[in-house]
Parts: sequence; C-alpha cells; structure tokens
Amino acid sequence: METNKRVIEGIVVSDSMDKTVVVKVERVYRHPHLEKVMHSFKKFKVHDEENVAKIGNKIEFYQCRPISKTKYMRLSRVISSN
Repeated sequence: METNKRVIEGIVVSDSMDKTVVVKVERVYRHPHLEKVMHSFKKFKVHDEENVAKIGNKIEFYQCRPISKTKYMRLSRVISSN
C-alpha cells in the first residue's frame, strides 16, 4: 500500500460485481449555521482482487490510480466480518 494516499473505512453494501465491492462511508459533522449534527453518506466502488469482502463487512481501502471509469480505490484489508 502506498503511504501518501488517503485511507478510508466503510461498510460493504454490495458484492455482486466481479472483483468490485460498493462501500458506503458515513461522515458526521456539525452544521455551521444550524448547529445540528448532520450525517452524510458517499458510496465508493472498491477494487477487490480476490473477492474477499462480503456484504456487511467493515473494510479499509485507499485511493489509487483509476482502474475504470468509476473505480479508483483499492481494498487494503477487511477489519471485521459478519
């Protein structure tokens, strides 16, 4: 794994594609004007070469060069499995 790339944690929501999983990442922040705790979600397509990640697993992944049109992340490790 390259050290200068950003590392993100998320939960796998889909593993139906070959060598690809879809990961949902939640960000919690306080709204600057409303002072309210907000939740926002983003989905990433992550390259999983050996198809080890399954739905519900918490994984760690990192940014890399573009692999396809929408995929630019690689799986680093599976943190917890269900």
